[in-house]
Amino acid sequence: MNEKTKTCRVCQQGLELTYKKPEVLKQFMNRRGKILARRISKLCAKHQRMLATEIDRARKLALLPYTELP
Repeated sequence: MNEKTKTCRVCQQGLELTYKKPEVLKQFMNRRGKILARRISKLCAKHQRMLATEIDRARKLALLPYTELP
């Protein structure tokens, strides 16, 4: 029974996911501007949904790009 306990990075570190802090949101996006999957970003379902909403808000306000061209 060597199961790893998965812990949410936001719950553990107390990060604040808000559109007002695009530098925090960029940690959960890849180079092309896509949102990372839960298994890669290590977020719980609640915070993954919140992350997607906040990234969408930041994109609409032009704080984050929709896509990053190569």
